Amino acid sequence: MNIKRSLLPIATLALLPALTSCADVPQKPAPLDEAALAAVTQNAGAPTQELAREVDDLFSRDGLGETRALIVMQNGEIAAERYGEGYGPDTRMISWSMAKTVSAIMIGMLVADGRLSLDESARVAMWQRPGDPRGEITLRQLLQMRSGLRHTEAGDPPYQSSEVRMLFLDGRDDMARWAKEQPLEEEPGAKFEYSSNTSVILADIAARALTTSEHPDARRQAVADFLEARLFGPLGMDSMVPEFDASGTLIGGSLIHGNARDWAKLGEFLRRKGSSPGGEQLVPSRWVHAMITSSPRSPHYGFQTWLNHPLDDPEAEHPLFPDRAPHSMFSLIGHMGQYVIVSPEQHLTVVRLGHSNREERIAMLQEVADVMKLYPVR
Repeated sequence: MNIKRSLLPIATLALLPALTSCADVPQKPAPLDEAALAAVTQNAGAPTQELAREVDDLFSRDGLGETRALIVMQNGEIAAERYGEGYGPDTRMISWSMAKTVSAIMIGMLVADGRLSLDESARVAMWQRPGDPRGEITLRQLLQMRSGLRHTEAGDPPYQSSEVRMLFLDGRDDMARWAKEQPLEEEPGAKFEYSSNTSVILADIAARALTTSEHPDARRQAVADFLEARLFGPLGMDSMVPEFDASGTLIGGSLIHGNARDWAKLGEFLRRKGSSPGGEQLVPSRWVHAMITSSPRSPHYGFQTWLNHPLDDPEAEHPLFPDRAPHSMFSLIGHMGQYVIVSPEQHLTVVRLGHSNREERIAMLQEVADVMKLYPVR
């Protein structure tokens, strides 16, 4: 019998407690590099190292997609700011559906001016013909995505999507007309259905409230001038570039370009309930309140704005994270991972711009929640 060989298993077993103990020792995180530390300002309102690490995770962790810009603002001051390679403070980035919230603000200003009415039949001429049931659709229902118009936001294959057809195929030259021509598939007000086409109808209604001209250039100029004078200019959002279709309608559901700092200014404007940094009330505070109030058909949606309210079905996928942040939180959300997240109870605005697919967005939002948890509810 080989005594040495027979003792090997016993020796190995004797070492197991020590090996297990070593495995249980928490691994010290790798030191942060200069770029990570430089992203955090002196008045961050959170522990510098912790905030820097959470921000760094959004840029360095696998499975989150590409973060191109991140800004954290607390109490109106930049707490952290970082950009991916090839991007910077002056880089304009596409809004995608974050534009919808801009459209809602514009509508709110026109309602406050007395040019539009929230609960009367929406001002769409073709719907006012005798016997047309679409004449029952109100501006409020359009804002809350419950018009009842036939719509498929995401089709498979893509050309079956109503949004794709409007933006790129048979509706592209006059997007609002194409969207307005759709028949009802539900009673107005009965059902929530997210629709980028509805937002273009809202943009067209705004244009017609601002000018009687049908000329594309006149329509384009009227809306661009209004947004600059009433919103972008007073907030110092100098980078904003809205896009229009060939008929002069703002593509108000998806195409406004701006840099991350300007998107953060818009979030702060909403956090301040519609006032400028100097205190001027640009849109009534009651309108902002309406924007972030659940509609009768969707607890997580207000006026063209996503809410952090829990869904009735706890198993349903939520676009935000009501289990990890105050339910008063709300957000602009754009395709492929564009977010302006506002948490009034934390005095917080977070902007994340980039490119993430569905699975990556779900994971990325948990990292954003990790950033936000560093700030207490007040």
